[in-house]
Amino acid sequence: MARTRPMKKTLRYAVPATVAGATVVAVGLVPALASSGGSPDLAKITAEELVAKIAASDTQQLSGTVRITTDLGLPALPGMGSGGYGGGREESGGDGSGSADPRGRLTELASGSHTLRVAVDGPDRQRLSIVEKAAEYSLIRNGGDVWAYDSASDTVHHTVLPRETERGASRGEVPGGLEKATPQKAAQEVLKAVDATTSVTVDGTAKVAGQDAYQLLVEPRQPDSTVGSVRIAVDADSGVPLRFTLTPQDGGKAAVDVGFTEVKFAKPDADTFAFKPPKGAKVTEERLDGKRNGSGGTPHEGGGGTEGKGLDGAGGPPSGLEVVGEGWNSVARIELPGGGPVPGTGPGKDAGQEATPEVRGLLDGFTEEVKGDFGTGRFFGTRLVNALITDDGTVYVGAVTREGLVKAADSAGRAG
Repeated sequence: MARTRPMKKTLRYAVPATVAGATVVAVGLVPALASSGGSPDLAKITAEELVAKIAASDTQQLSGTVRITTDLGLPALPGMGSGGYGGGREESGGDGSGSADPRGRLTELASGSHTLRVAVDGPDRQRLSIVEKAAEYSLIRNGGDVWAYDSASDTVHHTVLPRETERGASRGEVPGGLEKATPQKAAQEVLKAVDATTSVTVDGTAKVAGQDAYQLLVEPRQPDSTVGSVRIAVDADSGVPLRFTLTPQDGGKAAVDVGFTEVKFAKPDADTFAFKPPKGAKVTEERLDGKRNGSGGTPHEGGGGTEGKGLDGAGGPPSGLEVVGEGWNSVARIELPGGGPVPGTGPGKDAGQEATPEVRGLLDGFTEEVKGDFGTGRFFGTRLVNALITDDGTVYVGAVTREGLVKAADSAGRAG
């Protein structure tokens, strides 16, 4: 039994968590809210003109409230319940990080409903807060300083960006990826996929957060995509995306629904981006070279000097990741750490041939066996993001059908 417990935990949480992590792509590809009011009478515009309007938008100052609801059909995971807060609160110190670390927050948005407050003042000042019943998590960038604060655990994570990051390609981005959970970022990601494999049309108008908006309808033409359609409400004056809804191919309610309920196109107050750690809060200092220092006092009081992964490490894509396929059929191929098989699958002693019936039943409950030219593996599906984990320890994940994942694995096998 000593061996089966860790395997049970791995199978129960690691497989769905892999998909939940990939859902960041979906959250970076998705958003919407119910329109308020009727359909305003606006001047006619073509799809090409509306896409160009989004691309040309130079709005750099705004603030408002965003509501995000995600329904991917994922099993309930710790910290990811319906509207559950605190994906990172339970984790503290395993790698020297505090629970305010932004990398532990993305999976929160993969399930349930959340309210976010956002403020933007140019490329160097952003604030995003996840607001819950009795707590708030805030991520603030003010010039070269990035602060993350979790009020529930009274922990702070502080990073000072190097000058080359401030002035380089990462300008305007917040470490941790949470800034992607806005209609603007979601629309940008979707429009990158617009090519010959995509149908783009203007589908009427709407009133969103009190603003007149056009509705851009994006529909994949590739049959293996699990995405049915993406609808983007675009502010008629500024070209800023206000609402973004992604509906799966199998229909039903939106898989991800993100949009402004309130928005102001004005310069936020300067103190919106000012932050000072509360007295007594536990502060973790981090440099982008991977050094961490935990502290119970002021931000620059050295603590235990513990080592951790830098924001340019764990915060980025996994090593060994490559993309298989094109357009809406694109699939991420990831080698599991160590290149070994998944516990309880595949032939051989080390591959888990001795797995107990309990472990095998758990596997069967979350996944189903699939076969192809690549060999055999296990399929884990949601309403949008699916994953295929082969017996040799390779993961294929994307917003494609089971058949699409098998094709990707077969293609990668032939190429290899």
